[in-house]
Amino acid sequence: MLRLPIQVKLTPSLLEMDFSETQKRICRFIKEYVQNIGAKGIALGLSGGVDSATIAGLSSLAVGGENVIGLILPEKENFNQKDIVDAKVVSELFHLQTQVCDMSDVLDGFYKGIPVFDQADRLCKGNIKARTRMIYLYYYANKQNRIVCGSSDKSETMMGYFTKWGDAAADIAPIMDLYKTQVRKLALHLGISKELALKPSTPALWPNQTAESELGIDYETLDLILYGLERFMAPEEIVNQLDVEKTLVDKVKSRWLANEHKRRMPLAPKLGYRSVGNDFRLPRHTY
Repeated sequence: MLRLPIQVKLTPSLLEMDFSETQKRICRFIKEYVQNIGAKGIALGLSGGVDSATIAGLSSLAVGGENVIGLILPEKENFNQKDIVDAKVVSELFHLQTQVCDMSDVLDGFYKGIPVFDQADRLCKGNIKARTRMIYLYYYANKQNRIVCGSSDKSETMMGYFTKWGDAAADIAPIMDLYKTQVRKLALHLGISKELALKPSTPALWPNQTAESELGIDYETLDLILYGLERFMAPEEIVNQLDVEKTLVDKVKSRWLANEHKRRMPLAPKLGYRSVGNDFRLPRHTY
């Protein structure tokens, strides 16, 4: 197979953007979506991390902070006062409403109510936490005629580093096409402090969990690898340009491909004239 010469040079400058224009485009997207479906506002999770802080800022700028509610969802096993403080700093910066909801009793109820629940299986237990957060968000959205605004970024979405029907569940995902390093720079552009913008990312599903340690790679390197894969570069070309081990690039590519099921709606066999999700998709108003 003839391979065309790669013109891309994988350097951090590739991920630079006009963040003023990016902010305008995302805010317009959010505002138009809310208006088109007749919602009264937005519900989002405020974790104290950079992704949720950026989404909070963009949402408030798009529809006004008085129309945005940020849910702070602590629980006893993974309680972190610093995260709550950071979340409240963001709410004050962008003038949005907040509500603290302690999930501890609800989670205990789930653990006790599942006959095969295994306290030692932290992954399954953590996924319950992620999905419980979405129960809270969607309750507020349903009750108050809001949409749920998700905070998934491109790096973690491509890697499948999220809970299926958990933290990636949302009505819109305004920063899903921005790599993590781009989100950090957009956060700084929005006026979010450097301390928070560069704060180590974590799903906060168990104590001392960090994203980079679990992924086994820093975001600066990961984003450039994903950038190359997105543009059909061969792993060997990425290895040569970034001077990294081929096993690392292969691992990233394998994980990206293996998690495609997490990025799609449930698979159904083709049986009818038009099948929902395949060839029977309707427009979302003007989208």
